[in-house]
Amino acid sequence: MNEIMELDRQYVAGTYARFPLELVSGKGALCYDAAGREYIDLGSGIAVNAFGYADEGWAAAVSAQLLTLQHASNLYYTAPCVRLAEQLCLRTGMKKVFFGNSGAEANECAVKVARKWAGQNKGPDSYYIITLNNSFHGRTLTTLAATGQAVFHSQFRPLTPGFVHADAGDLAGVRALTEQYPCAAVLVEPVQGEGGVVPLSEEFLRGVEALCREKDMLLMVDEVQTGNGRTGALYAFQRYGVTPDVVTTAKGLGGGLPIGACLLGERVENVLGKGDHGSTFGGNPAACAGALNVLERIDDTLLAEVREKSAYVFSELEHAPGVRGVTGLGLMIGIQTEKPAAEVLAACRENGVLCLTAKDRLRLLPPLNIPFDLLKKAVEIIKAACA
Repeated sequence: MNEIMELDRQYVAGTYARFPLELVSGKGALCYDAAGREYIDLGSGIAVNAFGYADEGWAAAVSAQLLTLQHASNLYYTAPCVRLAEQLCLRTGMKKVFFGNSGAEANECAVKVARKWAGQNKGPDSYYIITLNNSFHGRTLTTLAATGQAVFHSQFRPLTPGFVHADAGDLAGVRALTEQYPCAAVLVEPVQGEGGVVPLSEEFLRGVEALCREKDMLLMVDEVQTGNGRTGALYAFQRYGVTPDVVTTAKGLGGGLPIGACLLGERVENVLGKGDHGSTFGGNPAACAGALNVLERIDDTLLAEVREKSAYVFSELEHAPGVRGVTGLGLMIGIQTEKPAAEVLAACRENGVLCLTAKDRLRLLPPLNIPFDLLKKAVEIIKAACA
């Protein structure tokens, strides 16, 4: 065990089952370990490094802001925060933005918005929020309660009350919950990432939207992992043709710095008033400067490339030996393998490709701009590991 791994074991809380690999540098889709070995990274920091490692445009934007005003708090106006909110609204049709530091915080904000809105418009008992089984919405007590996976719940009870769960695809089940509980909102991921990279069907998500309108509930879409170009659209809800009342996002928006955003639609744009919510670091100028750089580069050309790369990966892997199936959307891809996923992942790592897992599947979340030659090389290594 090298020094860093030993110090980590001694001093860092043991909450992560880390791979036996110390990363020290990277450039684009390539990264390097302490021994100087090169890897093609198909995880991008769990969908964070939208343009890979050490991206020069992003780094220049962040560095310039760091040398100007690295932090000011939300007692003052700062241009990067305001400009980023403007761009998010203009490109999504949403009306206002609350900034935090993570996806869990964005989802916490969404829950507060839903409860205050429902309390004002439907009565104090209408605080229930429907989420889906197999979902993942974060690791705070409230977002764990929202998460529809019992494995995350058992050691941390009592969780925040007010969350009920239906199966993805079961619109009748969602309707039944609305008739059993006084509900404020439905919260869904367009693609259940931690749940195995499983997309919702267009029919189901549109059905949920119609049900929300019928029952006077909010439609809230968790785009923490699916957002910011990952699925081949700026946000996945745009591929589905639905209009959410609340959208949450994080991860790839920051390009490598912590940021979360809760986007508020017309029905809820004025729900939060002064003192209702806050974040010391939310809207941090440096994080917002980096996010602005990321957002302005996610254009139609890049999104078309994401869809093209996605089609290539699906075509190469769907019928490859040792592969049972491929799921996902855009460059958010799950591979069900005949061998244990952990075994395939280790073989990929030994041959210079870094992947992730989700449930029993290999998970790919490469940088959006990964060059085709590196992607093709990585896919061949994955195919060999699966066979």
